Amino acid sequence: MQSVQLQILGMTCASCVARVEKALNKVEGVTAHVNLATERADVQAEQLDYLALQKAVQRAGFDLAVHCYELNIQGMTCASCVARVEKALKKVAGVLQAHVNLATEQAQVHALSSITQQQLIQAVQKSGFDVRLAQIQLHIVGMSCASCVARVEKALKKVVGVSNAQVNLSTEQATITVEHVVDPELLIQQVKKSGFDAYLTQDAPQDGKQQQQHHLKRDLILATVLALPVFILEMGGHLIPAFHHWILSTLGQYNSWVLQWLLTSIILIVPGRHFYQKGFSALWRLHPDMNSLVAIGTLAAYSYSVVATFLPHLLPAASLNVYFEAAAVIVALVLLGRYFEARAKGRTSLAIQHLLGLQPKTAHIEQDGQSVEIAIQNVQAKMMLLVRPGERIATDGQIVEGQSFVDESMISGEPMAVTKQVGDAVVAGTINQNGYLKVRVTAVGQDTLLAQIIRMVEQAQGGKLPIQALIDQVTSWFVPVVMLLSVLTFIVWWLFGPQPSLSFALVNAVAVLIIACPCAMGLATPTSIMVGTGRGAELGILFRQGQALQLLQQAKVVAFDKTGTLTEGKPQLTDVHVLEHFDEQRVLSLVAAVERQSEHPIAHAIVKAADDLALPYYHATDFQAHVGYGIQACVDGHTLHIGAERLMQQLNIDTQQLLALSQEWGQAAKTPIFIAIDQQLAGILAVADPIKPSSISAIQALHERGIQVAMITGDQQHTAQAIAKQLKIDQVIAEVLPAGKVTAIQALQQYGHVAFVGDGINDAPALAQADIGIAVGTGTDIAIEAAEVVLMSGHLHGVANAIALSHATMNNIRQNLFWAFIYNAALIPIAAGLLYPMFGILLSPMFAAAAMALSSVFVLSNALRLRGFQAQYEIKT
Repeated sequence: MQSVQLQILGMTCASCVARVEKALNKVEGVTAHVNLATERADVQAEQLDYLALQKAVQRAGFDLAVHCYELNIQGMTCASCVARVEKALKKVAGVLQAHVNLATEQAQVHALSSITQQQLIQAVQKSGFDVRLAQIQLHIVGMSCASCVARVEKALKKVVGVSNAQVNLSTEQATITVEHVVDPELLIQQVKKSGFDAYLTQDAPQDGKQQQQHHLKRDLILATVLALPVFILEMGGHLIPAFHHWILSTLGQYNSWVLQWLLTSIILIVPGRHFYQKGFSALWRLHPDMNSLVAIGTLAAYSYSVVATFLPHLLPAASLNVYFEAAAVIVALVLLGRYFEARAKGRTSLAIQHLLGLQPKTAHIEQDGQSVEIAIQNVQAKMMLLVRPGERIATDGQIVEGQSFVDESMISGEPMAVTKQVGDAVVAGTINQNGYLKVRVTAVGQDTLLAQIIRMVEQAQGGKLPIQALIDQVTSWFVPVVMLLSVLTFIVWWLFGPQPSLSFALVNAVAVLIIACPCAMGLATPTSIMVGTGRGAELGILFRQGQALQLLQQAKVVAFDKTGTLTEGKPQLTDVHVLEHFDEQRVLSLVAAVERQSEHPIAHAIVKAADDLALPYYHATDFQAHVGYGIQACVDGHTLHIGAERLMQQLNIDTQQLLALSQEWGQAAKTPIFIAIDQQLAGILAVADPIKPSSISAIQALHERGIQVAMITGDQQHTAQAIAKQLKIDQVIAEVLPAGKVTAIQALQQYGHVAFVGDGINDAPALAQADIGIAVGTGTDIAIEAAEVVLMSGHLHGVANAIALSHATMNNIRQNLFWAFIYNAALIPIAAGLLYPMFGILLSPMFAAAAMALSSVFVLSNALRLRGFQAQYEIKT
């Protein structure tokens, strides 16, 4: 028995209830009870038909509460995919209607209001596809530590329609995933309520980082100039007794303290004002952050000193000390740390700035037979670009005249220039080296490959790794715990410390507050991601998702698709053998006629061979493709079946007389293709696909890292084994139909995390199923969309380099986290005075501020080391 609660719209009285109940109970097998107060109907039936229930309610004059969802489906390629998605969605209990459009890649789903979008997404994912949720990018201004990040994320997640929000401290970007249309202004207002400023990324000030650095530098100089005399007046007297006596005999202690008060007041009011504006605002919202710690610590030292200066009778004589220098120097040191952070953050985004700088600002186009220079934003599709030697190509296009060598290292990471001639595609930002080219524009603006690369890098840099979840949990309670520790430190020293206990209590409590800044923890992961993904982009390795950096270094098995990935994907016809009573050239002519209807690379090889021999041209009709088996068609009155041995078996055609030859070719890494004419075996062809020069070195590099290598192919077992022997592949899974690649990946996953490398449309499901999908960038857009990592060149040594970069980045993150956590774990107890009873060691708040600034600078400097990562594996020909 199934049951469901339906929300009924429009009921106002008991009569309405009776009408709805009567209508529902008329549905076969349904028992219904309607409650006016809750406006709900409890329905029970052996098998619930939601459309029948909706129609019943509508016949009664009312309606169900129904929500319409629009889902963007990724990975669909044909009508079969559409049917699978629709079937999966309709299986979700509560879905009334589901319509999927292949052209728009959208699903419109009408479901009961109780159904969540997450349920629908899970249903789509179970069917082998994925859902792309809409995203909004905001630029956040004013964040300083991990607590700020947590505050902004929490505020954004409260907005109705937001399914997730990720905020990156290094990039100062918020990526908000929304389930339906959400007004960006609503998100901006929510950020402002949490105490920060926000802009849509495209509306953010272009020179925002430079302005921030300029303001920090100005505040730092002012704070340093004013803090220096305060420090000399107070600490100079402690360090040099003669100087202390000189101050007393000239200025006098009171005048010295008044001067320190005046200078410190200016520091706190002018360069230090941001700490108080943001720190107390965060404290008021019960979400204290690093600014709160600095604000409370410096204000405590300052207030105590003001009382000691102007109201000394309120304090015990033994406690009459001032700590103006602590407040002043702390502000100066924290500003110094922030200035260094701002400069380092600017350097972490150099990869994006470099990519942005690759596109020329102008282009030369052909107009009325003349070369005219126009702004890049005015270039439109189908215009003719004129590219002189040495110039950067302004936008994506196709060569219609001329030939040259083009430096494509900015997208492939490969230093060798590529030969380009008429018909070849060229990419925006690449350099035309020596020939004059005329190029027809095919993509402009955000549609160019360069723009797509920049978007991929930005998305990866703004992402969060799974390890970040632990950091978020720690930082959410870190600042409140520090504040509690500071209060406990003050109480313990005041009650049990030596005289002057009040002074000791204040100094140590302030030191705890100042040293426990969570900046380093907040910067530890995102800065390494930024630099690591940026360096990857420079090497032709695009991490489409930041989390791929963490998952890739966990890979135990790398599985490769064969055709177009390990091999060139451009097969050549090597052998033709026909049986008695068949003419070799006529058979090849008939086969070529059928293969002309196919887009498969093997078909192109057969057609090319027939054309090279100038064989007679025939026209094929009734063409059919049997995915994973072969093809068939009618040619010149004959029915031809062409494909793998399993196609012949399906047709009950005996292949015994050609089996030995088939196996012999297979052992030589050739693909045997059987031919049947009018249900009679006619012959066999052999097609060989040359192995890519980079395949051998790539697999050797993976073995050196202790990674198992597998190959998944639809080829015959003999052919697959022959290629595997040449490449020294550990596992071979052959004769796999496209749908079986997912099952093959699942089988390999018993050994650990699996990375799958592919390039074709039929690789998309396997790329999605693998723990890490790696698409060869010379492949199809669908394969690239399904993958987490994209190799912009076709060279497979990029796989080993991507794994090496992943290891380097994760090691860098671990070093950062170790420093950030150990720093706090070790120095907070010291700041609290743990070493004083045994060694008489106390940590001055000024040194605490210096250590705090140093921790953040260390983390950023360590992350920047990734910019020096070198590709470890080069192609060997």
